[in-house]
Amino acid sequence: MGNKEYVAIFREETAELLDEIESSLLELEKDPSDLMIVGRIFRAMHTIKGSGAMFGFDAIADFTHHFETMLDKVRDGKASVTSDLIDLTLASCDYIHAMLDADGETVGDNVDPEVGEKLIASLQKLVGGHGEGDAGGENSPLDDCAKKSPSGQRAPVQDGGEKASAKEINVHYRISLLPTMEFFSGGNTVEQLIDELSLLGECTVFQHPGNKVDGGAGDNNDAWEILLTTDRGTDAVEDVFVFARSSCNISVTVLVTEDENHFAEHQKLGEILIARGDISPDDLSRVLAKQKRIGDLLVEEHLVSRSKVDAALVEQQMLQQASAKVGQTKTADSIRVAAEKLDQLINLVGELVVNQARLTQVSSKYDDPGLVEPVEEVERLTAELRDCVLNIRMLPIGTTFARFKRLVRDLSAELGKEVVLVTEGGETELDKNVIDQLGEPMIHLIRNCIDHGMETPADREAKGKPRKGTVRLSAEHAGANVVISVTDDGKGLDVEKILQKGIEKGLVRAGEDLSQKEIFNSIFMPGLSTAATVSSVSGRGVGMDVVKTTIERLKGSVCVAESVKNKGTTITITLPLTLAIIDGLLVLVEDTYLVLPLTQVEECVELTKEDIDHFHDRRMIPVRDQLVPYVRLRDFFAIPGKRPEIEQMVIVMVNGERFGLVLDDVIGEHQTVLKSLGWVYRNAIGLSGSTVLGNGEVALIIDVPDIMKVAQKEEKDVFAD
Repeated sequence: MGNKEYVAIFREETAELLDEIESSLLELEKDPSDLMIVGRIFRAMHTIKGSGAMFGFDAIADFTHHFETMLDKVRDGKASVTSDLIDLTLASCDYIHAMLDADGETVGDNVDPEVGEKLIASLQKLVGGHGEGDAGGENSPLDDCAKKSPSGQRAPVQDGGEKASAKEINVHYRISLLPTMEFFSGGNTVEQLIDELSLLGECTVFQHPGNKVDGGAGDNNDAWEILLTTDRGTDAVEDVFVFARSSCNISVTVLVTEDENHFAEHQKLGEILIARGDISPDDLSRVLAKQKRIGDLLVEEHLVSRSKVDAALVEQQMLQQASAKVGQTKTADSIRVAAEKLDQLINLVGELVVNQARLTQVSSKYDDPGLVEPVEEVERLTAELRDCVLNIRMLPIGTTFARFKRLVRDLSAELGKEVVLVTEGGETELDKNVIDQLGEPMIHLIRNCIDHGMETPADREAKGKPRKGTVRLSAEHAGANVVISVTDDGKGLDVEKILQKGIEKGLVRAGEDLSQKEIFNSIFMPGLSTAATVSSVSGRGVGMDVVKTTIERLKGSVCVAESVKNKGTTITITLPLTLAIIDGLLVLVEDTYLVLPLTQVEECVELTKEDIDHFHDRRMIPVRDQLVPYVRLRDFFAIPGKRPEIEQMVIVMVNGERFGLVLDDVIGEHQTVLKSLGWVYRNAIGLSGSTVLGNGEVALIIDVPDIMKVAQKEEKDVFAD
């Protein structure tokens, strides 16, 4: 793997860990006494430091080393979790993000080091770097702390990073290590790992010669055994080897925990060697018959090396002092796959769906019972494979919601408001490609809620509201869609102010008869803002337009669902579950096939000449006691030919509004594999893509919101004239 690949992997994994750290820090701010959260942050930062050092990203490794030292002091009770400490730690995460985002293959070398030095100095000052509990000397307190052996220096920690008790409880580990040539070819040494283990506690190291590594030379042929006594949990020990596991055979076993309430029986040397797998029970029985010292007999018989007997004797001494508690190594239940490979798999499944449809159509021409059954089986398996592959790319939206906690916290502080973020439905899943593009519009919506919608604490109390405002993010499935709601309990939208601003900007005509819902949704028009002044947060009338543009690009819709004065506002986003394969309604205009997204279709009705004449060709028709405007797809796309006597009209729903699309015939439902249009047609109005039908024909996929927007503009122009 080349250097570029290493950089890409490091950036991706570190970014994920930083997101985890940020989320944990916000949890810690709510409960500063929760040391399990501190342990979680510590392990994530330790992983970043280890990978940075392993891959040669020294700038990040050095910076995170100081970060770890600060967390160590918090865990030891030498520093308290305060709001200032959380602020500095979040700023440190931002600095690491900046180092990751720097261009080039040398991560961390293209940012201003003074920023990092100031952060380190501030952290050192805040956690009391020169406090009473620190060792003296010429070195900085941070460096001194890093050089101490933690054994006996910190409160005992069990698995998960939680303090076990006020009294130190040591754990004894046996670590077996057999490096491969891949380990050494990366510039690594066993001594580096042993040095890291020594920071955790007291190590006794045994080197077992004779275990050959293919292609190895010298010391590279040896296996290693380390007996470690520490007050740290299994996670801390495992973290030392997190980047060596792929190139070493490693096992970590908890031998015994020094708990005065539970002592194990003393194990004999032979039992220990059998448990370790060094000898068999038959070997032991045969040697015992000679009635000599077991260790000497086994060595004389060349059944085990002297170094292994010595290691077993030391282990026996440990077992005679405490209880046996064997740990188990967890097996990873997930793998990391490049997104490009997943996209390729989905494209292949899409081609399979198209060809399966062709096979079904061809088989329908032959009255052969022997052909029907296998074709139906292929159809069933294709559908299962399609659903399975699409589910692989589905991710819970909760990970996206979690990112906004930091935004709400920082923005509230900047604007002098008190706001809490509440999330619901985080387990709701969406296509990864949709989630990746959802961040920017969600940020604009949340900023808009806090800046425009939320009152100051004093104003809220004057209205009889809680001092703290609430922004609620929720997600739920609605058929083949996901509906995301952003709700605040602020002052609501000001109808008069929005209308006045729209008229001033020329976005709304004076005297135009608009419903309250139309006025509310005009906030998504470009350039419209009700902010009195332009600030770093809002005021330019760009944010909500970005929201609408991005959501529509994702084949979704956004609208103001509800707004009540002094009660709050709810904005909903409706998105398709996936952008790869959708269920569509196949229709026909003359000899042109078109596909409408089925999620937007409400019903189909007939449009007769009498209906048209009744409204004097004003393109309106009553459907269930409601006048529905419509547009002819034949006219919109300039498709030549004569209209049939009775036309079909498909009623669609966009942003809560009903709209009719008039066409010649409705073919039926169709499983649609989305294909992008060529660059020549990329900006074609009213089209969002294409698909291939079973008969080999190409069908165009209709962009319903785009057609609706154009039709409404034309209608307003007609009324204006």
